[in-house]
Amino acid sequence: MEFRLIDRIRERTAQGREDVRLGIGDDAALVAPPAGQDLAIAIDTLVEGVHFPLGTAPADIGWKALAVNLSDLAAMGASPAWALLALTLPRQENDALRSFIDGFAEGFARLAQPHRLALVGGDTTRGPLAVSVAVHGFVPPGQALVRSGARAGDAVLVTGTLGDAAAGLALWQRGARVDEGDGRAAYLIERLHRPTPRLAAGLALRGRASACIDVSDGLLADLGHLCEQSGLGAEIEAPLLPFSPMLLGAFDGEVARDFALAGGDDYELCFTVPPARVAEVQGDLARLGCGATHIGRMVEGDGVRVRDGLGQWLETARRGWDHFAP
Repeated sequence: MEFRLIDRIRERTAQGREDVRLGIGDDAALVAPPAGQDLAIAIDTLVEGVHFPLGTAPADIGWKALAVNLSDLAAMGASPAWALLALTLPRQENDALRSFIDGFAEGFARLAQPHRLALVGGDTTRGPLAVSVAVHGFVPPGQALVRSGARAGDAVLVTGTLGDAAAGLALWQRGARVDEGDGRAAYLIERLHRPTPRLAAGLALRGRASACIDVSDGLLADLGHLCEQSGLGAEIEAPLLPFSPMLLGAFDGEVARDFALAGGDDYELCFTVPPARVAEVQGDLARLGCGATHIGRMVEGDGVRVRDGLGQWLETARRGWDHFAP
């Protein structure tokens, strides 16, 4: 049964690449990294009930399992090439298992194919539903985006909008679904289940951003990691945070702000650039369709502080997602 499942995944995710010498079907894949490129590698594990809600459609799980990893490559300014997949599947009837695999592979392939990402191997086993994906990508030597390069005075920007995924999760937990006719709920839940990895933006930021990170655990938490690696602090202006009309139509401004600061699962890029390059970078990312909003600056010190519209520092109850918090 295991090998038939692997065959179903292989058939639905096939992607030809000349640099894949040997893919799924042997004890290990054989790949040929191009000369003159660094290899960027990232891995994430998604667990049912932790990283995606119970009842999430298999196609959405397949999409998201790949998207969160491609977002890591985007944050490094890397272009994707190959992936490994490990699936832990609960015991179920064969028909249900095949249906899950077909849906999962469809969602995975739908995101992989536009980026020419080849699934080159992996593993399946039995247990509570969990998905691990490892991705590999290329970046020219010395051009990778890192968290440690910010300088005091640099501007802090984010792509897209913040808080949508956390809002989608809140609506899902209240029983909302994408097929119930509420356009706002459908949009926000889609942002939760099918985030958009900002790969084109990551490539555009090579040689321009001084530091970069993707927003997976919440803006405060992830910008905090960038601050720590750069040995600096950050000051964010809450009125500048970018919200989608759908978020503001479904929740009041204070709740939307909390979602944006600490909700997580946005998979937007948070990055820093010298002030003189802000307009240039914003123009280029606008042409790519994701845009970028200037929300604050890097400062001497440590940690992330948020100022409201009256110039007062906000006390935030949550700082973002922590997998091992009590």
